[in-house]
Amino acid sequence: MHTFSFLTLPACTIMVLISSLVQAAPPASKAAPNASVSIIEPKDGATVSSPFSVKFGISNMILIPAGVAHPESGHHHLLVDIDTLPDLSLPIPADAQHIHFGKAQKETTLELAPGKHTLQLLLGDHFHRPHDKPVLSEKITITVKEKNSEKKKNK
Repeated sequence: MHTFSFLTLPACTIMVLISSLVQAAPPASKAAPNASVSIIEPKDGATVSSPFSVKFGISNMILIPAGVAHPESGHHHLLVDIDTLPDLSLPIPADAQHIHFGKAQKETTLELAPGKHTLQLLLGDHFHRPHDKPVLSEKITITVKEKNSEKKKNK
C-alpha cells in the first residue's frame, strides 16, 4: 500500500498547486464609495482608566458578521499599538494587537496597561481581509492612567 505525500512531488508540481490555490481565492471585496470607520469613544488624546469602553463607528458600509458575504459590508478589527499596518493583501492577523469583532460588534471593553497606547480600526470582509480600498480609521492616542491601588503600592 502506498500513501500519498506532497513531499514525493517534484518542487515544480508543488509550486503549480500552490499557485492554483492562490489564484482560486476570490478577489478582495469592494468598499463602498466614501466608506469610513472611526473610533467614537474614547476621543483622541483622552485619558482613561482601565478597563474602558471603545465604541466603533461605520459609514456607507453594512456591518455584518464574518463569514457572511454581502456587497459593501464588513466587520471591525481593532489595531492596538500597531506601528506598521499588516499586509493589506492578506487576511488581518488575529492576536492581542489585531482584535477581531467577527460578530459585527459595535463596541468592546479593553484592558490595557498604564501608559500611552494607539488604537485604530480596520474593516475586514467576510474572509477577514481588508477591502480592495482599505477602510481604515484615523489612529488615535490615549493614555491609560494608573489605578489608585497601583499608585499606593509603588509609594
